[in-house]
Amino acid sequence: MNSPLSLQQLGPRICIMGPSNSGKSTLADAISRKTAIPVVHLDQLHHLPDTNWIPREPAEFFRLHSLAVNQERWVIEGNYTKCIDERLARATGMILLDVPVTVALLRYIRRCYSSAPRLGALRSGRENVKWQMIKFITRVAPLNHLRHRVLYDRITLPKLLLRSPQEVNECFKSWDLGG
Repeated sequence: MNSPLSLQQLGPRICIMGPSNSGKSTLADAISRKTAIPVVHLDQLHHLPDTNWIPREPAEFFRLHSLAVNQERWVIEGNYTKCIDERLARATGMILLDVPVTVALLRYIRRCYSSAPRLGALRSGRENVKWQMIKFITRVAPLNHLRHRVLYDRITLPKLLLRSPQEVNECFKSWDLGG
């Protein structure tokens, strides 16, 4: 883990990015519980509620995104780089979860067989393993990884790069987030 920042150093508007199943929702929820900063799950803004991942009309997603970003305090987890500039213009800190593809794939399969509700989910019930998602995790996400790293290197906000589940766990301990 690179030099650990305090939650206070990340400020009241924290942007959390990373590949699918990297732990963004779990970290955002833990930060929210610790700080009382509201959490925003971008998947819930991008997709219609109580559906099996049916996207909203783009204009509606952008409107909901703008409403969320313009709040005074938030922890927003998700990527959706088509609107990242607006988010980063308001963010006071960034966390990039950069876990290996194998970790993300294992977590995806595990969550599909879990009976516990997933943080940040769409409330559409338990997810089933989908070939499309496996392809996304193994083929698309690694390309996004490069774009996220370039973005991370470019920004001048207080930022934290967590490259493994162990580094995420160390962060949880240092910030006393539980879990």
